[in-house]
Amino acid sequence: MIPLPRLIRHLSGSFELTPGSVVSGPAAPVDAVRLALPGLDLRPGDSGDIDVRLDPALGPEAYRLVTGSRGVEITAGGRAGAFYAAQTLHQLLPDASYRAPAGPGHEGGWSVPGVRVEDEPRFAWRGLHLDVARHFFPKREVLRLVDLMAAHKLNRLHLHLVDDQGWRVESRAYPLLHEVASHRPRTASHQRGEPESYDGVPHGGHYSLADLAEIAAYARAREVVVVPEIDVPGHASAILAAYPSLGATGERYEVLDRWGISPAILSPLPPTVEFLTAIFDELAGALGATPFFHIGGDEVVLDHWAASPEIDAYRRSLGLDSMPALQAWFLRRLADALAERGSRAVVWDEAFVSGELRPDTVVMPWRGMGVGRRAAAAGHDVVATPVFPLYFDYAESASPDEPVAIGDEITVADVAAFVPAPADWTDEERSRVLGAQAQLWTERIPDARVLDYRAWPRACALAEVVWGGEAGPDFAERLRAHLGRLDALGVEYRPLDGPRPWQRRRPHRASATRVADVMERLDRMTHDAESTRPSV
Repeated sequence: MIPLPRLIRHLSGSFELTPGSVVSGPAAPVDAVRLALPGLDLRPGDSGDIDVRLDPALGPEAYRLVTGSRGVEITAGGRAGAFYAAQTLHQLLPDASYRAPAGPGHEGGWSVPGVRVEDEPRFAWRGLHLDVARHFFPKREVLRLVDLMAAHKLNRLHLHLVDDQGWRVESRAYPLLHEVASHRPRTASHQRGEPESYDGVPHGGHYSLADLAEIAAYARAREVVVVPEIDVPGHASAILAAYPSLGATGERYEVLDRWGISPAILSPLPPTVEFLTAIFDELAGALGATPFFHIGGDEVVLDHWAASPEIDAYRRSLGLDSMPALQAWFLRRLADALAERGSRAVVWDEAFVSGELRPDTVVMPWRGMGVGRRAAAAGHDVVATPVFPLYFDYAESASPDEPVAIGDEITVADVAAFVPAPADWTDEERSRVLGAQAQLWTERIPDARVLDYRAWPRACALAEVVWGGEAGPDFAERLRAHLGRLDALGVEYRPLDGPRPWQRRRPHRASATRVADVMERLDRMTHDAESTRPSV
């Protein structure tokens, strides 16, 4: 099983589970069990082959699962626990049970071995990040990713909705965002160090507010929380292509057609805050309850603020002594607005380094666990997101057989070896770790097939680590068996021994810099309050 349950004991006896079997219990957990086992077409009833009960003494995601000759008993702390119990039950069935409709031989049902499972996750935040700004992924691919996350008990989908290269959501208050900022005429095709070249192919797309509402409802039903990200004040070329008056200079930018960072930056003045709070209201109105809202704060070039007499005067009127302090003030103002709307702000670690954040702001330390520890010691909750080993846009090998990637190498074993709350941290610091999240930045992930290749099976290792706190025994052996489920689900994952011929595409060029050296440099930068400037 992946992730490995906390306790599993094999019992004597077995049970035959057939399509159309009856599941009984309270409505919400019964619905969750049916969603987790779609191929079985389970029917709700007063008494059945699968009996679901709630036990308030258990945590909301905790469950007990007992199978044997008398059927299946699920005891859960809440709807989420019932859903995860059913996912564990699913893994007791053959790989064919993951097909829709279920694979050959399912007509007579499957034998469920006798087991007793007691389980609860170590971390509340078990996340995947998907950058839909650099390359847009249609709604169907987001829904599919939610299904795959749910099958692995991952529960936070972080959608990076805007960057220099595109804005990805409808706005009725500011319609030029989706009319102008959602597409670019071409995309850079050269690798670092090569002469500039472009593909000449327009790229774009956006989600309607109705799409977002559907994605959020679909995710909630599968115990996945959508975390939207509007990355500010930098990474602003696309926004300023639509509304240049929101910038520090008033000049119009184009939606960026190359990778890297632009000096484009939003103004910190009140009209920008009004704009962003209107966007927050639109997104929350579509998504529904939004417990977390990411506001970025990373890789900001503050030069245009420093050069603006109006912004400098505004800084002085606030009693702030530097532009990084103004950025910290700006992000606190946005976090206050989100708190008024029932959401907690989430930021990348530059925002923590640049100045004092609102105390309940969640920090994502992408530049390493050193800055993550400092954020935790300062009283911030932390979601571990370090480049190594949780940037899944990096290649899994330095081989040219790999499809082109931004860097190398991060392997399945590297992910499995990661510990989100290190043993050498204090108990208080460890208690601040909400969990961990892998990042799928999409400069080199142009479509769903490459997304599959980059995400899986490394996300299986992530699921194991964030559910149990660390990889359990025999993970490598269990992963090899688990690949049959991915096959049945149609996932075009990277084989453990390297890519298939058709997965190679444009060859990867090995990096001249080791990932360990990159992490050392990034860690050094986190000690400088001016390190909001682009880091890689």
